[in-house]
Amino acid sequence: MEQNRLRLSGKVAIVTGAGSSGPGFGTGKATSILFAREGAKVLLVDAVASRAEETLAIIEEEGGEASVFEADVTRSDDCRAMVEATLDRYGPPSILFNNAAVNAVRGDTVADLEEDEWDRVLGVNLKGVMLTSGHTVPAMIEGGGGSIINVSSTAGIRAGGEVSYAAAKGGIVSLTYSMAAHHGRDNIRVNCLVPGHLWTPMVSAGANSPGGTPMTEENREHRRRAGALGTEGTAWDIAWAVVFLASDEARWISGAVLPVDAGTSAMLPVQMFRLT
Repeated sequence: MEQNRLRLSGKVAIVTGAGSSGPGFGTGKATSILFAREGAKVLLVDAVASRAEETLAIIEEEGGEASVFEADVTRSDDCRAMVEATLDRYGPPSILFNNAAVNAVRGDTVADLEEDEWDRVLGVNLKGVMLTSGHTVPAMIEGGGGSIINVSSTAGIRAGGEVSYAAAKGGIVSLTYSMAAHHGRDNIRVNCLVPGHLWTPMVSAGANSPGGTPMTEENREHRRRAGALGTEGTAWDIAWAVVFLASDEARWISGAVLPVDAGTSAMLPVQMFRLT
């Protein structure tokens, strides 16, 4: 048995949103580091290259292989160039982690939502997944297949939160199902993670755009207590789940929507009320 074999040895990964929007570890940063630790070559994609450079420094210090690529996932040309860079530097991608996202900063309901906010949030969170996947899939097929992991949210499967964010994250679930059905015979597995109440730089600082409101300690504690486990999640909890879905250990899993949320989405509102 090859017990010491790295789980992603020989694989090439693309991670969007590979940097963190503030001090600490976001899901893209943590996942990129684990990918490299498990033997993958990683293209670190971010709209702000300096954020991904921080991730790169950690990977290189640990002896991993990665490089930075600046791209806006809402632009088709950028996504095409992202895949071309992957092919030039490492070869065909076998893993795509669609992690890039922004929070909504205004418009809790359709009655007070402004059109530009809807376009901004849907553009990055949903259109971005479509564009990155659309350009990656042909190259992944040429390479023999692979794994695509999308990121939704508990807001995408349960009521709550700003309507634009919820709509985008709900759309990712449907997009995951369609992609899994369309590309299964291409040997491409497509799955979706549903993170719960994480504590990450994006959450702690508020929305990653002007006007975002920082999380209060009271709200943070309320979020922690909402889950069945009563514990707060970190980026590493998501990263380990991504590594599993990217690896050959998950070779027979496709079209799955996996909550990583301390049991929050499994609970009825009355149960959550009792715990909080």
